[in-house]
Amino acid sequence: MRNLAIVSMVLLLAACGGDEHQDLKLELKNLTKDLRGHVPPLPVVKPYEPVPYKAFDLPDPFGPAKIELATGGAAKQKSGANAPDANRPKEPLEAYPLESLKMVGALSQKGVNYALVRADSSVYRVKVGNYLGQNFGIITEITDNQINLKELVQDASGDWTERKVALQLTEADSGKGR
Repeated sequence: MRNLAIVSMVLLLAACGGDEHQDLKLELKNLTKDLRGHVPPLPVVKPYEPVPYKAFDLPDPFGPAKIELATGGAAKQKSGANAPDANRPKEPLEAYPLESLKMVGALSQKGVNYALVRADSSVYRVKVGNYLGQNFGIITEITDNQINLKELVQDASGDWTERKVALQLTEADSGKGR
C-alpha cells in the first residue's frame, strides 16, 4: 500500500511538470534568435586645447573708467559732436521716462501735426521739435499712429550717439477715472 501511494505521488508530480507553455517558449525563441545585444562604443574624447588670451590691449570692463561711466562720474563731463545742450531749459515731458509716456491721439491744426501724449493723469500736446523722455529725445516726425524721436545716449566710451525710437499710439483706457 505504501508503494502504491509513492507511485501515485510520482505520477501526480510528473503530470504537473508538463509542457504547458512550451508553444510560447518556442515562439519567443524563434523571434529572438536573430537579435543580439549591441552597445555602441564610447565617443572619442577630444583633447583640451587652450585658447590664448589676446585682449590685453582692450580696455578693462571692470576698470575705474567704466565704473565712472556706469555711476555717472566724470564721463558725464565728456562732450562730443552730438552732446546735448545742457543750458537749454527742460520741457515738462523730459521729466518722465519714455516708457511711461503714452501717445493717445494725433491732430492737425493749420497744417501743423500735433500728438497728444499722456503722462500720469495729464495730457500734453506736442509737435515736431519738442522734447520727450529722459534721454534728450527730440520729436522728428508725427504720424497718425506714432511719434518718431531721436535720442542722445552715451555709449561705453562716454561719447554721445544718436538713437532713433518711436512712441506708438495706444488706445485710451476706457472708463478710467469715470
